[in-house]
Amino acid sequence: MGNNNNIDLVRPKKALGQHFLVDLNIARNIVNALGTDHDVVIEVGAGMGVLTQYLIENQLDKLQVVEIDKESVEFLKKKFPELEGHLVLGDFLKYDMTGGDVAVIGNFPYNISSQIFFQILKYRNNVSECVGMIQKEVAERIAAGPGSKTYGILSVLLQAWYDIEYLFTVHENVFNPPPKVKSAMIRLKRNNVKELGCDEKMFVTVVKQAFNQRRKTLRNSLRSMIPAEIIENEIFNKRPEQLSVQEFVELVKVLH
Repeated sequence: MGNNNNIDLVRPKKALGQHFLVDLNIARNIVNALGTDHDVVIEVGAGMGVLTQYLIENQLDKLQVVEIDKESVEFLKKKFPELEGHLVLGDFLKYDMTGGDVAVIGNFPYNISSQIFFQILKYRNNVSECVGMIQKEVAERIAAGPGSKTYGILSVLLQAWYDIEYLFTVHENVFNPPPKVKSAMIRLKRNNVKELGCDEKMFVTVVKQAFNQRRKTLRNSLRSMIPAEIIENEIFNKRPEQLSVQEFVELVKVLH
């Protein structure tokens, strides 16, 4: 982004996982991928505002920019005076997203991208859409289906509640500083599932425990949870990556 207002540029901070997007075409494509019918649009980690400038164009009245870096917040205040009242200095991982239909967008800090998705899961009854730039391997993991080597905890937990689209891959050279990995754009849209039909806390526990020992059969990885009278059930012969979301639901019902 050009420094056209004689404002000092923000120095990317490694500790915050900051890699600032500098390609304006990609920035516009990211913003265009997000629906416009939400009550609230939260941008996570705005940095120097490369996405923010396009969100201001058509979503300013509902925009909340959440940024943990004080230097970025000061920069954004000077660069975009119209953000007055829309800019929050704070940690998205502690941000309350209750109230209304919420969309989340951002070039997510790579060191907390998984935590961001767990936060979205926590507020799944509010967050109806998420468009985010993340590491390519994390995007592939989230979008992967059963049978894939990358299918795992995030895949199952997110796909239980969201329809996932892998939108496009992004090269390292469109960032400052360039990350060591390729990036990807991903979109989550809330599906019609209101409840899973099983104990949802147990569902999360079973998915995590199964994938934490993903090379083992479920009989071995979940042994401490399986009552003796059902230990011979055929579902326990499988490994976790073989089970769809619905099959995990059925597994939890069997265990419960």
